[in-house]
Amino acid sequence: MTVTDQTGATVCTTPTNADGTFSCTLPATTKAPLVIRATRDDQSLYSTTASAASGITNVTPLTTIVVAQLSPDGNPASLAGAIQTQPDLVTATTIQTQVTELVAALKPLLDALGQGALDVMSGAFTADGTGADKVLDSISVSVLPNGTSANIEVTVKTVPTADGAPPVSIVFNTSAPTPPLPTTAADLTASLATDFPTPTAVAALFQRLTACYALPLTTRVNGSGVIDDNTNATGTASNIAAPACKTLFVNDDPATFFSNGFPVGRDNNNNGSFAGIFRSGATGVVFDRGNVEYARSSAGEYVLSYRSTDRFGGIDNDTIIARNVDGVLKLTGNNYAYRVTLRPYSEDRERINSPAFSSFNTGYNISIDNKLLNSNPVFSKVEVTTPFDALPLTYYPDGNLSFLSISRNGLPGAANLQSTSIVRLAGAFQNPATQGPVSAKETGIYYVQPEYTEAQISEIPNQSVWSVKFFHVNTAIQPIVQTYRTISRAQTLNEIRQLKIAQLTDAQRAEMVAGSSATGRFTFGQASQADPNLIDFSSEGNLDAWTVPLGALAPTSLSAQGSAPPISNVAGARFNDGTSVLSTARKGIIYCARQGQNDLHCDPAVPSQYANGTSVDLFDLWARSSRQVEISKKVVTRALP
Repeated sequence: MTVTDQTGATVCTTPTNADGTFSCTLPATTKAPLVIRATRDDQSLYSTTASAASGITNVTPLTTIVVAQLSPDGNPASLAGAIQTQPDLVTATTIQTQVTELVAALKPLLDALGQGALDVMSGAFTADGTGADKVLDSISVSVLPNGTSANIEVTVKTVPTADGAPPVSIVFNTSAPTPPLPTTAADLTASLATDFPTPTAVAALFQRLTACYALPLTTRVNGSGVIDDNTNATGTASNIAAPACKTLFVNDDPATFFSNGFPVGRDNNNNGSFAGIFRSGATGVVFDRGNVEYARSSAGEYVLSYRSTDRFGGIDNDTIIARNVDGVLKLTGNNYAYRVTLRPYSEDRERINSPAFSSFNTGYNISIDNKLLNSNPVFSKVEVTTPFDALPLTYYPDGNLSFLSISRNGLPGAANLQSTSIVRLAGAFQNPATQGPVSAKETGIYYVQPEYTEAQISEIPNQSVWSVKFFHVNTAIQPIVQTYRTISRAQTLNEIRQLKIAQLTDAQRAEMVAGSSATGRFTFGQASQADPNLIDFSSEGNLDAWTVPLGALAPTSLSAQGSAPPISNVAGARFNDGTSVLSTARKGIIYCARQGQNDLHCDPAVPSQYANGTSVDLFDLWARSSRQVEISKKVVTRALP
């Protein structure tokens, strides 16, 4: 927690208590108004008060909306600087004007929860899921500055009336009045969950997960696939031995869990749900920061976001499904046959050999596993129905890529496939002097046509619903449909411009330009043990390859794309390889990994190395925010004319 006064002085800095409360003793010289900021990792909440006298000041998503409305550019982070020259921005009257407008917009929800007299800014409450805290637990709020204003969304966590039904929400901009929720108190009373998990129940679930992973491997699991505590094991749900692990699941039975085509377990390829229970490296993982994102069904199933931190310092943000069983959350899968991840995607795409064409891009990453059977694709195609386009997107297997590739025109064939899973809604060159649409230059990646405007992107709901339809090579199998709901929308290009994103070091950029400018790629020679054909992403002397600016998400994945060796002067199939990196890492090594028997990009004698003639032309530093937004720093070596 940081408190800044009207002079710009920091008059208090203190951590919050475990229950979220905080206390500050302000110096006698403190000059109102004040701006309060609560920061954790990449997330910040804000509040303000017109007085430096003793009292209560809440810092919540709702107070953050108020601060955004008071800030001249809509960015709540800007208000502390703005009041130094414009103290009249924050007075008791200006605050109350914004609070009144916000409370009026939320009136149906407040009435449904019996909180019509809610004091947003200074009403005392406890973070226990009751009273004012129940209001906060019942909504999801996003405030996204775009440089001149902020795009705001408030979504109510109602129980869906049908599979794929959209939630109740309002979307608005700080430059316009706040619209009311398009519903009534009676309708919300009927649609709000009666068994909504309490903060205590959510925290308890992730404490129980942590307790399971804290056990030694040989205590967690048993059976013939278990060797010792330091060797990865294999097994099925029946091999989960520890009660602390078994009781995580519905009916205290791991066999009830099935998600993305896998039951609980781990095979030799590390496939399986909760494969970490069988891995030695997962011992000691800590799960925390659980938050209920939305009700998945009327059967008491909820999607929760969370953070995991392994004992090496690796951090990840993900979601999980749990069922409320008599006040206790139990893990349950999505019961889907195939794995798909569908998330908003914000990209800083740097073309090191054509810097004038470096760009920002926004869209969604629809990653569909290229499932194989006997080294052959299982799917003939997959159609994705989006919330913003009447025509479906079509994906096909593409060479040695581990994911399905989007087709530019819905048709199969190498000439039509884009070798990407990402649908880009819009792009803009980073250099203002470079004119024209990015899509006219970046013909190798997919953009919707026409591209979306900033206003159109901002109007896409955070919780938008998508359907994915799988068509099989074996036509005897009927098509299967799976539905998905996002928790954040794609960011506008101006919102992306406000982000801090990992960047190459100057030394790394210079070395990459020197090594790729002639051909637009890095090509491997003959593999050897003395000089292995690996992707060593570090600068000369084993120094750092990237930096992470203050406020940026640290990359947790490093990946590369390229082509297998050409055959008879025909370009080899595209491939992708990657590795996880610690959030503290600033360099990494990628080893070759074959996608199937027909994959030729790895050396046949030393499969972890790249084959003679394999080339690499794209690198990706990737992170995922707690709001499930993928942040990508792409480095492309191919030059554009």
